[in-house]
Amino acid sequence: MSKQDMRGFYIRIFLPDGSPDMLRIVEKSNWTGLGVVCPRAEFSRAKERSEFSRTGIYLLLGPSDAGEFPSMYVGEADPVRSRLANHFANKDFWTWFVAFVSRDENLNKAHVKYLEYRLLTLAREAKRCSLENNNSPQEPSLSEADKAVMETFLDEMLQIFPVIGVTAFEKPKHISSSSRKLFIREKGIVATGYDEPQGFVVLEGSQAVAKTVPSLQRSLVKMRDELVKQGILTANGDCLVMTQDYVFSSPSTAASVILGRSSNGRTTWKDRKKKTLKAIQMSSRGDG
Repeated sequence: MSKQDMRGFYIRIFLPDGSPDMLRIVEKSNWTGLGVVCPRAEFSRAKERSEFSRTGIYLLLGPSDAGEFPSMYVGEADPVRSRLANHFANKDFWTWFVAFVSRDENLNKAHVKYLEYRLLTLAREAKRCSLENNNSPQEPSLSEADKAVMETFLDEMLQIFPVIGVTAFEKPKHISSSSRKLFIREKGIVATGYDEPQGFVVLEGSQAVAKTVPSLQRSLVKMRDELVKQGILTANGDCLVMTQDYVFSSPSTAASVILGRSSNGRTTWKDRKKKTLKAIQMSSRGDG
């Protein structure tokens, strides 16, 4: 990542009702976009706000049976209010939503169709959610200038998403140093990964055991099943193999999926000298 990409910025979150559990308005420094985060239970009361009368892009989010994978639907509308009202009446899976509109009202229907196409593409590449969209829209035709503006708008949204708890578009950041790599060598399999702020990354080519123990948490069993369903884990001889780099929420989740049993990832993942992740982190803090 370049120094330019790492420049600081602020995100301002306004709580109109004085509660972080209710509607939130999200703004980012030097950006004309505006985000609205709202629980489903508050939509009927919040829908009269002026933001919902504009053209925008939105996400519906809710839990799924597949462990850590959220269910998500990506949509666009002009205006946002009518489409969200329709989903409120007809889609039951979602428990909260995020909508992005423009403060200067410069987004049009072609713009948000392009954003919908791009977000669906990114979500399908990242494979970190269960998409409720049945369609795969083609890339809309935009002028070169409009496409550049929408790519900038998209970049701004992608910076905000993790702050408000949306990780469905995040892909692993590649590392060049082998010194950060950690390994699991058990049960005849070898897995490689590394720890970073967005989660624990297990690298493409890592192996996982083919079968789980009966005591493995149901959510982790479902997560493994979902990874197989999405083609992230595929059968290869007597084991499973990761077909792409993948971000897990924690070292323990990654280790448990790899080994098919509950595992403390901070003691299971080890470097080439067999030093555990926990020992490495303690050393870096000066505690060991």
